[in-house]
Amino acid sequence: MTMNTDDRALSATTTLQDGDVRVLLLENIHADGRDFLRGKGYSVETRDGALGEAELIEAVQGVHLLGIRSTTYLTEKVLENAPDLLAVGAFCIGTNQIDLPAATERGVPVFNAPYSNTRSVVELAIAEIISLARRLHEKSTAMHAGVWNKSAAGSHEVRGRTLGIVGYGNIGSQLSVIAEALGFKVVFYDIDDKLALGNARRCSTLEELLRTSDVVTLHVDGRPGNAGLFGDEQMRLMKPRALFLNLSRGIAVDPAALREHLESGHIAGAAVDVFPVEPKRQGDPFESELRGVPNVILTPHVGGSTEEAQQDIGRFVASKLRSYAAFGSTSLSVNFPEMNLPADDSRTRLALVHRNAPGVLARINGLLGEHDVNLEAQSLATRGEIGYVVTDVGSPVTADVMAELASLPETVRLRQLS
Repeated sequence: MTMNTDDRALSATTTLQDGDVRVLLLENIHADGRDFLRGKGYSVETRDGALGEAELIEAVQGVHLLGIRSTTYLTEKVLENAPDLLAVGAFCIGTNQIDLPAATERGVPVFNAPYSNTRSVVELAIAEIISLARRLHEKSTAMHAGVWNKSAAGSHEVRGRTLGIVGYGNIGSQLSVIAEALGFKVVFYDIDDKLALGNARRCSTLEELLRTSDVVTLHVDGRPGNAGLFGDEQMRLMKPRALFLNLSRGIAVDPAALREHLESGHIAGAAVDVFPVEPKRQGDPFESELRGVPNVILTPHVGGSTEEAQQDIGRFVASKLRSYAAFGSTSLSVNFPEMNLPADDSRTRLALVHRNAPGVLARINGLLGEHDVNLEAQSLATRGEIGYVVTDVGSPVTADVMAELASLPETVRLRQLS
């Protein structure tokens, strides 16, 4: 992390009252999130769709808290042009659409909802597995075309089948438990050491999972290493007539290769909810190599889009943004040192984001001591190259003291919270 003279604007002190806080929420974030923030006195603007880079740069001027979902990309250029931005809320699980190193460097914590929609994704996966096994999608399409085809050919129960889960995190592990209750034998593969739940069995390699599974479902995150994870080579290793699901990340799967293996009959059916390129707004045209392929269920990135999940996400992420703006709390931030701070209106709170270098805390406290500022409580946490120190004092701090703290060479961002 480096700072030059042009970056000194980052070190400007910020003191906001609730009525001064401006919030921008994009991509149809649930009304409960909007209402929660408005109820705290914040000025909240909402927009239905995602914004491109140029549009977003214009929209974030003067915005302190930004809420997005999976289709808005928060790039380094956007962050460079958002000097007032204090925090970002990803009202979803993934944060690969956000340049996290750039946000961290500029002292902007990012919050997401890692648990709120896991059940919704799991239920969709189960529904689609059964639908594919029974070929319900094809039968429904035929019925709408006026064709009555009452046949058991190609329709199977899932009981006794082997489900292979690639990625055994919050979603994959919950899917494991429910699938086992339906009679599946469950195997999984994960690059991290994960505890197997129930009777699930860990595979030592991805190849082992692919060769033994009747259904393969991806539940990986959006890290760059997962781009192109599943292509022609992996599909060739799958059992003939196996089923395939991707409800995780569009970049993980080669759609052209999937179409080829579906048309050849090697893969019997697929369900895909995420795509390498997705429309930004409702009603925009959708293009994919998988359109028109029989026994393929295509859904518009709705794995977590249930009323219950979106309501929980709206409340959860909005509360994290509020806690940071009002109290300096960074609990469950994906890129910041974690600090859970209670509200305390009886004290003045100084929240200082700084480069993690030796002696910073001593210099901060020495400076406060020189100005007879009495420390009543203090917490420090670090994460990689960033440090975060929160100091409670008994009275408001003068502008001179704030200016000196802001001028410390390690200071990235400084706020005074009353």
